Amino acid sequence: MLFLFAAFICAACESPHPPGPPAPLVRYSMVKEERLVLSTELPGKVSAIMTSEVRPQVSGIILKRLFEEGSDVTAGQTLYEIDPAIFEAAYKNAYARLAMAEANEFSTRLLAERYGKIIKNNAVSRQEHDNAISGYVQAKANVEAARQALESARINLGYTRVTAPVSGRISRSYVTQGALATQNQIQPLATIQSLDTVYVDISQANTEIMRLRNIIADDGWREVAAETAKIKLRLEDGSFYRRMAAGPEQSGLSPDIPGKLLFSDITVDKGTGMVNIRAAFENPDKILLPGMHVRAVFEEAVLDNAILIPQKAVQRDYEAVAYVYVLEKNEVPPGSPEKVYKAMRRNIQIQRNVGNRWLLSSDLQVGDRLLIEGHIKIRPGGLVTGEELPDSALSSPPSTRPSGQGL
Repeated sequence: MLFLFAAFICAACESPHPPGPPAPLVRYSMVKEERLVLSTELPGKVSAIMTSEVRPQVSGIILKRLFEEGSDVTAGQTLYEIDPAIFEAAYKNAYARLAMAEANEFSTRLLAERYGKIIKNNAVSRQEHDNAISGYVQAKANVEAARQALESARINLGYTRVTAPVSGRISRSYVTQGALATQNQIQPLATIQSLDTVYVDISQANTEIMRLRNIIADDGWREVAAETAKIKLRLEDGSFYRRMAAGPEQSGLSPDIPGKLLFSDITVDKGTGMVNIRAAFENPDKILLPGMHVRAVFEEAVLDNAILIPQKAVQRDYEAVAYVYVLEKNEVPPGSPEKVYKAMRRNIQIQRNVGNRWLLSSDLQVGDRLLIEGHIKIRPGGLVTGEELPDSALSSPPSTRPSGQGL
C-alpha cells in the first residue's frame, strides 16, 4: 500500500504543468504622422464689389421707366427717360447761335483779308486794318464758344436718357412715371450692384490673432501664406457655399466655391478690439447677396508631422497624468500565437483636441502599436493578443480651430 502511494506521488511529479489562461484579445492601431491644418471659423457679411446709385444729371419729369425691377442690366442700358422738350429747344437754339457765329466769322475774315491787300496803297488807315483783324479774331472766338455751347446742350439732351453706369443687378425703382427728377437729388432713382464677384468682410478678435502667433511659435506650426490659404463659406442654413447643380442627376455633387483672401487690416478697432479681413468670392449663381450673414472657414497654419490619437486610447491615473498603452513585440514561445505582445504604459503630453482625437507632442513614434480597445483586460507588462483596427474605424469628422488642452 505504501508502495502504491509513493508511485502515485512520483507520477504526479513527472506530469507537465497545466497551461495558464490565454492572453486577452485587444485591438490596436499603428501610430502615423499626418498633415494637420489649423482652421478657424469667423462671422462675415457679404457686400457688393461695386455699387452705383443711379441719379439724374438734369431736371425734368420722368416719362418712362425702361427696365424690369430686380433684373440684370448692362452698362449703358437706358433705364429712365426724362421729358426732353426743354433740352431739345436749348440744343436747337445753340445750333442756331453757332450758325450765326460762323457767318459773322466769314464776313470778318473777308474784311480783314481785303484790308490787308489795300493797306499797302494807303487806301485804308492802319487803325481800320487793325480793327478788321481784331474783329476777325473775336469772331473766331465766338464760333468756338458757340460750338462748346452746342456740345453742352447736346450732353444735357443726352442726359434725358438715364443710363446704367455699371453692369449688375438693379434694385426696385424709387420713383414712378410722372415724378419730378432734379439734378443731383439726394434720393437715387435706383441702385445697381455688381454681383458676379462679391466681398465678404470678416471680423477676427485681436486676441485670437495673438493666440495663433503663440501656437506657431511654440508648437511647430507653419503659417499659411495669404495667397495660398483656402477659404470657404458656411451659409446661414449651415451648408457650405457651392455651385448650384445643373440638373437632378448632379444634385449634391457640385464642389465648394473657394474664395481668395485679399487683405487683413493693419489697425484694430478701438471699440470692439476686432481686425477686419476681406475675401472675394465668385458668385455665378447669385446666391450671395449684399447684407447676407455668413461664416468664413479658412486655413491659418499647418503642422506637417502631426501625431493624432483617438481620445478613447488615453487613460489618466490618480494624479491626472495622461498615459497610453503601447504593444511591444514579445518573444513568442514555440507553439504560441504570433500576435502576442507585451502591454507597456507610456506617459504622454497632450497639446490640444482635434475633433474626437488628441494632438500629441513627440511622445509616440511612427509605427508604435497603440492600444485602442481592451484596457480593462490588461495589466502593465502583461501579455495580450493584438488585432489591428482598420483606419475606417478611427476616422473622425474634420474640425475647425483646435482648442487648448482641456477645452
